[in-house]
Amino acid sequence: MFVVTVTYTAPLEVVDPWRTAHGDWLRDLISRGVLLAAGRQVPLVGGVYLAAAMPAEDLDQILATDPYLLNGVASHSVVEFEPLLVGPGLEALKLQR
Repeated sequence: MFVVTVTYTAPLEVVDPWRTAHGDWLRDLISRGVLLAAGRQVPLVGGVYLAAAMPAEDLDQILATDPYLLNGVASHSVVEFEPLLVGPGLEALKLQR
């Protein structure tokens, strides 16, 4: 599983024109189970995604299609982790060994 942080590399007025395309991209990934959650950072300096377990190379290829990245207004940082402890109702996220 991965935590992806998005950091805007341009002012919000430059990011905003790409917001709709980015949102559509996120909704598609969530509908396909690639992303489990996505949201804005507070304050609004970027976003955070929780991505399903997959080969890191696959995630890199998916993230490379982000409209924000394609238009040079954001960058991604990826941290892979193995969920060992989860809250009630989130057992499907737990690493199975």
